[in-house]
Amino acid sequence: MTNSYYFTLECTIEELRAEAKEAASLEERRMIEAELEALKSELEEYAREQLP
Repeated sequence: MTNSYYFTLECTIEELRAEAKEAASLEERRMIEAELEALKSELEEYAREQLP
């Protein structure tokens, strides 16, 4: 994963957080939060791989 991709994931996470706050329904919010959790897990995995 490149730094550019990492940055893109961080931006997407921030966008999803904002969308979750404005979700029109509980179902929509849950879908957004599920996607958000998946991306956060991906970032955490990347961070673990980068640590010595």
